Amino acid sequence: MTNTIIMLLVGIISVVVTIIIVLTIQKKLTNKKVVEAEEQVQRALVESNKQVQAMLQKAENEARQIITKSRITIDDEIRERRESIEQIENRMMQKEKHLDSRESHMAEKESLLAQEAERLKLIKKKQESIIQELLTILEKAAGLSREEAKVVLLKNVEREVRLKAGQMIKQVEEQAKKIAVRKSKEIIATAIQHTTIEHIAPITTSVVTLSDDEMKGRIIGREGRNIRAFEAETGVDVIIDDSPGTVLLSSFDPIRREIARISLIKLIEDGRIHPTRIEELVNKARQEIDEIIREHGERAAEEMGIQLPAVLVDLLGKLYYRTSYGQNVLAHSLEVAYLASAMAHELGVNDVLAKRSGLLHDIGKAIDFEQEGSHAKLGEEVCRKYGESAEVCNCILAHHEDVPCDTIEAVLIMVADGISAARPGARRESLETYLKRLHKLEDIAYSFEGIDKAYAIQAGREIRVLVRPDEIDDPGAHKLAFDIAKKIEGELDYPGEVKVSIIRETRAIGIAK
Repeated sequence: MTNTIIMLLVGIISVVVTIIIVLTIQKKLTNKKVVEAEEQVQRALVESNKQVQAMLQKAENEARQIITKSRITIDDEIRERRESIEQIENRMMQKEKHLDSRESHMAEKESLLAQEAERLKLIKKKQESIIQELLTILEKAAGLSREEAKVVLLKNVEREVRLKAGQMIKQVEEQAKKIAVRKSKEIIATAIQHTTIEHIAPITTSVVTLSDDEMKGRIIGREGRNIRAFEAETGVDVIIDDSPGTVLLSSFDPIRREIARISLIKLIEDGRIHPTRIEELVNKARQEIDEIIREHGERAAEEMGIQLPAVLVDLLGKLYYRTSYGQNVLAHSLEVAYLASAMAHELGVNDVLAKRSGLLHDIGKAIDFEQEGSHAKLGEEVCRKYGESAEVCNCILAHHEDVPCDTIEAVLIMVADGISAARPGARRESLETYLKRLHKLEDIAYSFEGIDKAYAIQAGREIRVLVRPDEIDDPGAHKLAFDIAKKIEGELDYPGEVKVSIIRETRAIGIAK
């Protein structure tokens, strides 16, 4: 037991001694590492100090160089400015010397002028005394006083001047008339030679070609429903006769007729001909015609080299589908613009104003069936509304002598309008009267309440009126037809008879979802 304890103690002592030895060794190693670390830190500090010193030295050298360069630059600028100031001072001194010499020279001139003025006064006094002596001698010789001699002399001179002036005025007037007549003929002939405008446009009918005669039956539809829907929607008369492969569209309104022609061609190409499809394609054709109208207006303005507001461009394009006594109004407006511009150029007045006024002078005809008033007054109002000048408005309003012409350009517009209308074959009187009668028929129908659409067809022998079914009932439709017929009899002169057709249609629409 004792031996065991002793061995155990010995082992414990050995372990303790070993631990102490190990700790001692570790402490020595730690101290050694600390010393090494301190040495490394010391070396790093020394190295950093060296680098910082080097950087400071480099920065100091660069700063010295910059300061040296700046001093040199500033010295150069100061020297240049001093030289410039010295040059300016030299010039100022030279100018002062020059001014001093000029002042002395001017003083010498003033003294000379004063002496000359005194000398002239003396000479004038001598002349007056001499003239007075001569007048006294003349009065004695003539036996007349100075005032009496003046009166006699003035009367003789006045009589001679009047005689010569009358002769000269007569000669000038005769010569001016001869020159004016010859010159005006030359100007008008030159202006006419510059224009080549077609006068007459297609009037009241359009022809649509069919692929086969079976298509006529499809256009008519079952019990005529397709053709009735087409005529009601477009306001044109569809004539289907024995002519092979053709359908005739008749209407006094060229815009309606063109909408109907485009719609019918699209229906034939599409193949689906029924009332709903007809309504859809007619609406599309209206949009297409609006684009065509805008293109014609833009083309006319571009041809004249004139910038116009969009509203005036659209109105100008509508004139392509409008005729005046058979003459296409847009072509007539272009011709008037050409003629007026050419004559203005020959006379040396404002050809730009003449050209613009000539192009716009009949623009009221695009709206004269929609509003009351002469086309000149309507055109002047719409142009003034959209910013045209007072000169242009006067040219438009004065081209039919409704008001006096304020400018030479207004006179030229009136002359050019007369030349364009008076060309051989340019106009036909009966067509204008016929078109106005058809428009009057529609206006009479629209004057009643409950009217949705009204179309004059069959060359004015029928007025077809579509009414709103919620406002006009069946008995009311019969009374409306009677009232419209009576008003037509009272307000219009027309050959034969006019048929009034009232169409009342009720539509029921259901939507499946």
